[in-house]
Amino acid sequence: MTEISGIDPAAVPSGTGCADCDALGGWWFHLRRCAQCGHIGCCDSSPAQHASAHARETGHRIVRSFEPGEDWFWDYVTEDYYDGPALADPQARPAGQSVPGPKERVPADWKQHLHM
Repeated sequence: MTEISGIDPAAVPSGTGCADCDALGGWWFHLRRCAQCGHIGCCDSSPAQHASAHARETGHRIVRSFEPGEDWFWDYVTEDYYDGPALADPQARPAGQSVPGPKERVPADWKQHLHM
């Protein structure tokens, strides 16, 4: 994957949670980082699926997991996993951050809202 366009190793993450959920008062299950611009969005299991929406709206096709201990990349166009280059820190959300999160916005029946 070292030659795939759409990855900027210097792009810094937009924050520690889904930027769109934070703006709208929503919550997320897992987080994804746009490998081109650093936008943090929620995964496709999350209610709002902001990471894939960002990919569709911007054409930024590659994301990296923003979960601790995960370093895989996903290409929304080819629908496949890849190995990719090291990205700018931080590599993941804070380890102590709740999952799902943020905990004060997660409903008691959160599992019923996931897309599987």
